[in-house]
Amino acid sequence: MKMHDLLIMSINNLRRRKLRTVLTVLGVVIGTASIVVMVSLGIGLSERTVEQISSYGSLTTIEVYSESRWNYDSSDSKSEPNYITDDVVEQFRHLPHVRGASPVLSFYVLMRQGAYEGHTSLKGVSEEFLKEIPIGEGELPSAKDKELRLVVGNAMGTQFYNTKTGKGYWDSSDSSSPVDFMNKPMYVIFDMNAYYSSQSGGEGAPKSPKKYLIPTAAMVEGGIEDYNDYAYDVYVNIDLLKAQLKRIFKKNPIPDQPTTKKGKPLPYFVYDSAKVFVDDMDNVMEVQDLIADMGYQVNSRMDWLESSKAQLQMVQTVLGGIGAVSLFVAAIGIANTMMMSIYERTKEIGVMKVLGCDMGNIRDMFLLESGFIGFLGGAVGILLSFGISLIINRFAGADGDLSRMPLWLNLGAMGFAVFVGMAAGFLPATRAMKLSPLAAIRNE
Repeated sequence: MKMHDLLIMSINNLRRRKLRTVLTVLGVVIGTASIVVMVSLGIGLSERTVEQISSYGSLTTIEVYSESRWNYDSSDSKSEPNYITDDVVEQFRHLPHVRGASPVLSFYVLMRQGAYEGHTSLKGVSEEFLKEIPIGEGELPSAKDKELRLVVGNAMGTQFYNTKTGKGYWDSSDSSSPVDFMNKPMYVIFDMNAYYSSQSGGEGAPKSPKKYLIPTAAMVEGGIEDYNDYAYDVYVNIDLLKAQLKRIFKKNPIPDQPTTKKGKPLPYFVYDSAKVFVDDMDNVMEVQDLIADMGYQVNSRMDWLESSKAQLQMVQTVLGGIGAVSLFVAAIGIANTMMMSIYERTKEIGVMKVLGCDMGNIRDMFLLESGFIGFLGGAVGILLSFGISLIINRFAGADGDLSRMPLWLNLGAMGFAVFVGMAAGFLPATRAMKLSPLAAIRNE
């Protein structure tokens, strides 16, 4: 008997018992819709977590610190400082899966514009780092620049206050920045020790240190109250910053830079931290381990993501299990329907066997019937889950879709529904195949 004939017979048998078939299919529909919706909620939660964490900063960036930068005891001749220097950053660049690395040199400065001033940490970084910053206005400084140009965080305006009134952004109902970084000059004081000394007043107090006019090249993308990795910092080209500091402090020690035992400046710069850019988020943890083995402290947003994923996988397992229970109940319904069909068609099965029908064809006929129930229930269940997903996203997806149904989930659910249907019909089909022909014909 050809497969086409078996398929037609299976469909006709199901059509003869419409109500029973509809009720059995309905069980598969509910089971399929349940498992698809539950899994889609787990996928949605997982993807939204990734999106939320990545909105704060890159998931492929590792931040590297050195305890020696602040805790090194120069009196201990046996210990060697584990500083982050240009040579160390070059070592980071040659690690597997690393596409770039940048030192980070932070320098505390005072910025002024009119009556407003704000204290911030000016961060010198490489061009590789600057290219990672999302720009909302202006353009990044060029490698050909000979003077410093600022890349200002989108929330930096909140750090300024009016020196006459003492009030700042948070004291006003105005949601705009109190300073205009892009269109007005910004003065920067680098020598903060000299500045504080000049503020002491009295006779013999030194003059206020020189102010440097530094233009703003670009603003970080985002509103003034939006948070991201770059929101509250000001970035400049690190080579130009080092040259500027050398001009200002000349042979004197640069503030916050380590010195020799005799108090003299080191012949090289020591950086606060470094940023390492990895080629893929799947390789971040591997690179972190390599850098940690070198004796440095590391962290990245993948640390948050990995801990969140462990919790989300547990939630997704529970949600999928709830849906699987519904489909298991539907499988019992399919098995019951097929057993009832065998009892009702016992004589028919006996006649088929007497006429010489192959045992495998009888088994395949019942498997096709149960598989068709699974297919029909799976198809309708997926359509129903689309509707439920739309409703969930309409009323509970304010920050993005909560229920997400990728193509693989739909195809997997359809295949699983057919598999469950055929698995549920396997024992009834085997029983039909083993029926005695004479006993089946005599059956009333």
